[in-house]
Amino acid sequence: MDLKEKLISSFFAFEEQIDLENDIHQLRNNAIKFFEDKGFPTKKEEAWKYTSLKSILKDDYSIFPKKEETIDYRDIKKYCIHEIDTYQIVFVDGIYASHLSNTTHDKFDACLMSSALNNPKYKSIIDRYFNKIAPEESLTALNTAFSKEGAFIRVPKSVAAEKPVQILHFSTGNESALMLQPRNLIVVEENAQVQIIERHQSLTANAVLTNSVTEIFVEKNAILDYYKIQNDKISSSLIDHTHVKQASNSHCSVHTFSLGGKLTRNNLNFYQHGEHINSTLNGVTILEGKQHVDHNTLVHHTQPNCESHQDYKGVFSDRSTGVFNGKVLVDKIAQKTDAFQSNNNILLDDKASINSKPQLEIFADDVKCSHGCTIGQLDNEALYYLRSRGIPLKEAKALLMFAFANKVLTGVRIPEIKQRITEQIALKIGVHLGFDL
Repeated sequence: MDLKEKLISSFFAFEEQIDLENDIHQLRNNAIKFFEDKGFPTKKEEAWKYTSLKSILKDDYSIFPKKEETIDYRDIKKYCIHEIDTYQIVFVDGIYASHLSNTTHDKFDACLMSSALNNPKYKSIIDRYFNKIAPEESLTALNTAFSKEGAFIRVPKSVAAEKPVQILHFSTGNESALMLQPRNLIVVEENAQVQIIERHQSLTANAVLTNSVTEIFVEKNAILDYYKIQNDKISSSLIDHTHVKQASNSHCSVHTFSLGGKLTRNNLNFYQHGEHINSTLNGVTILEGKQHVDHNTLVHHTQPNCESHQDYKGVFSDRSTGVFNGKVLVDKIAQKTDAFQSNNNILLDDKASINSKPQLEIFADDVKCSHGCTIGQLDNEALYYLRSRGIPLKEAKALLMFAFANKVLTGVRIPEIKQRITEQIALKIGVHLGFDL
């Protein structure tokens, strides 16, 4: 039995475990039928032209963990941003870990998706927002079919969350191979603010495949900063779907740090519905070995006087591969749009590769839009300059790579995250630097 057949047969067992009277029941059934018809995406599809899932679909994944594994905070501390006070929503093998979590319903809601789906208190929110912007696509549909657990964050009107929220997913290796399908819903209401940090982390070398979907709604005058830290083990793969809908005068930034994992696919879509919206998509990728990262982005400008800024930088060594497939779509009505898109890459070895495809589709005539990509190597003259001043080769290369990534890191508004990413980049490069970016 291949993975597709196993998932379809497992769906009926899943349905027996949940409340069949829930309004999401029919939605799940429609979704599994869609996945059954479409199957997993292949390289024949244009959006997946440079990323094959064959290598990660061969494992015999457990769809549900056979038993609940208990871990202690000391097992996960180094993966948390523990230097600051945060709310934490922690999942272990897809199951909520209350003893590791710190949720809230005080000024805003930071809790479980399962609670929101089954609590009448949140029915109006679920009816209005759940599965409203996730596109009809096979892997998104698969997640919807098994949608049960994940993070639910709702920040009411005019509330500024006093501390960030961390969404943390850990896999223990209790199963020889495990598939996880977390579903997150984030609603930032009018004039509200919040910062969110997300991480998926395996604690062992056992295979893990995560198919995650996050829907984000940023209402009028609201502000959201979202940080994705992707630095998993070589046995772990992540397919992440994040969809953002913004209303007038809102600001939303998503920073993606892809530093590890076997295969990582980031589908990041922004939909602007209003004027004077600002959308920021930043990414830093540093890969080695045979790691593969694919950034697939879309910013859809539907109204005038809006901005979007995309800046993705990648450093690839050994046989690692990268993909950047970014699109900016400007509707005819979206005059005065200011859209910037950039993808810059450094290849450290001859067998490392990057496929970059920046795209603009503009139907308005009064806009300021630009895009571009570069693929090259470290500047030999700059290396010579640094080495002539007594800096060893490794440290000289590290300095240039830090300088290369610095522009993206300047947009990080939580100093502790910036410091953590700086340390992880230095660790991957194999040097110790006596300064902070």
